[in-house]
Amino acid sequence: MPRTIWSGAISFGLVTVPIHVQSATEDHSVRFHQYHLEDMARVRVRKFCELEDREVPAHEIGKGYELTKTEVVPVTDQELRSLPLPTAKAIEIEGFVPLSSVDPLRIGEGYYLRPDGPVAAKPYKLLQRALGRSSRVAVAKYSWSGRERLGLLRVRGEAIVLHAMRWPDEVRSAEALSPPAVEVTDDEIDDALALADRMMREDLEGPEFVDHYTEALTQIIAAKREDMPLPAQPEQAKPTALVDLMAALNASVQQAKAARGEDAEVHDLPPKKKAPAERTAGKKASGRKPRSA
Repeated sequence: MPRTIWSGAISFGLVTVPIHVQSATEDHSVRFHQYHLEDMARVRVRKFCELEDREVPAHEIGKGYELTKTEVVPVTDQELRSLPLPTAKAIEIEGFVPLSSVDPLRIGEGYYLRPDGPVAAKPYKLLQRALGRSSRVAVAKYSWSGRERLGLLRVRGEAIVLHAMRWPDEVRSAEALSPPAVEVTDDEIDDALALADRMMREDLEGPEFVDHYTEALTQIIAAKREDMPLPAQPEQAKPTALVDLMAALNASVQQAKAARGEDAEVHDLPPKKKAPAERTAGKKASGRKPRSA
């Protein structure tokens, strides 16, 4: 069972649900240490006092806020734990909103909320059922790690999950990244939608959603340990400039069909429609009036 990283309660109006918070995710990344290449001895980071020029043990290290280069205000862990905040020991639910109204950029790490003992079981189940039937998520405030945070509560199976959320001013604006003004035709949009339909999935299971980087890194470590040749890097096609967007979309649709085992039929692309300005220019160049039907 994952370790408890925080204990407190969920506050839902006058209802209080004692809970333990446990991480809902795991990190399986391959970790490296730093070594001295001359003798492969471990390289470590040590903490030194600038004035005494000596290594400082952990029990002599504390927190401080730097007002100026010469003035620092010390702040103890006990003072941080005693902050006058209603969210210091409780996850305070502030309201309920549709999940679609929450910008995904604001949603962060997920944590399981486990009821703390038999007494918490009934109010926990009550909140879990209420969240499930409302088809909404709860927005709450809580205080962890020296700061007040915004959170999102939702249901996953029989458990309540808390997602850390970023405050509105923590999300950068995307205005500076807007693409230059370009024209996109209805045919191009239709082809893009056709490609999206061919790539539709019911879940995120399969070889496409495997961490191949970690697998390859593990193979390299195993090969070096056994003094074997390193795995060969697969050939990769060089990226080319996109000349015809419609042709690329059509080819992508056929490729998606082939991947699903469907017959890949290549259709002739419709002729490009002339812009109004081009048609007018063509009429003037011919010098003749169009005949009526």
